[in-house]
Amino acid sequence: MTSLSAKLQAVLARIARAARHYGRDPGDVALVAVSKTWPARAVEELALAGQKAFAESFVQEGVEKVAQLRGLGLDWHFVGSLQSNKTRLLAENFNWVHSVDRLRIAERLSEQRPASLPPLSVCLQVNVSGEVSKSGVSPAEAAALAHAVAVLPRLRLRGLMAIPARSDGLAEQRRPFRLLRELSERLRADGLLLDTLSMGMSHDFEAAIAEGATLVRVGTAIFGERNRA
Repeated sequence: MTSLSAKLQAVLARIARAARHYGRDPGDVALVAVSKTWPARAVEELALAGQKAFAESFVQEGVEKVAQLRGLGLDWHFVGSLQSNKTRLLAENFNWVHSVDRLRIAERLSEQRPASLPPLSVCLQVNVSGEVSKSGVSPAEAAALAHAVAVLPRLRLRGLMAIPARSDGLAEQRRPFRLLRELSERLRADGLLLDTLSMGMSHDFEAAIAEGATLVRVGTAIFGERNRA
């Protein structure tokens, strides 16, 4: 059985290969290992292999891992759907929240972020595929939300995130990522200091890198199929 460390190195090699292929510096693309449903010991194994950024989708599970692994100096990202009654736990325990899609959620995170911690890095989740079942602000409404979030205290608006509808061809995969990149470019032209495009997962991160991803969120290619037990 291939070790988690070996799978991590294989993913890092894929990221570097894709970056070079599309004329980018591999150092400009960071990996966030999506550890949801996997135990703290798996995260610790990867941390000891050099991986420092991990993502969770379930608040309570994530908070428990943060507490268990606090001594490892990890960077914790939240990528799941946001509920108002869970924002305090996120504000107090995580370094990043990628899935902000409503101003009220951002306001609660701002109000609840402890002054003793650095500003919480946030991304706006944009529904680039127009799926009714998918969270995210519409591309047409993203600019207004971005400008409102950017001025909130205790938050730092870093950029945009998307989870497009799954597709298989490279050209099809690149299309929604291009939309997100172009939206980010327009927001930067409007004066917003954005430095992050959080896009691309195990099946499509090469396409995301082609379109400018700075963070790719990879779970299955490292951990295997989700543990649903």
